[in-house]
Amino acid sequence: MGLSKEERRLRIRRRIRKTVSGTANAPRLSVFRSNKEIYAQVIDDTTGKTLVAASSRDKGVDAQENKQLTATAVGKSVAEKAIAAGISVVRFDRGGYLYHGRVKSLADGAREGGLKF
Repeated sequence: MGLSKEERRLRIRRRIRKTVSGTANAPRLSVFRSNKEIYAQVIDDTTGKTLVAASSRDKGVDAQENKQLTATAVGKSVAEKAIAAGISVVRFDRGGYLYHGRVKSLADGAREGGLKF
């Protein structure tokens, strides 16, 4: 029997993390997607610290009529917080998910909010 869906995603995630690493100048924008919520963090991998985080559970992010619009709102929220922290350039880490749907919406929202990647 083949790999489970989660094992496959983790394998892809490890492959992505070999090349995508966040620095102080260009931290990593990491995405985690559950069935119900979506989370985004801006991480400096040299120090191992999360600089900025936003999720669909935050008070500032209102639940939209569908998950894709909520993901866009989370992207804008993480971009606002990052720019307030002096971060304008990031490296996008899709976390093993396909760049489609909610992950793409979050990325588009972050770009609309002013992040460059």
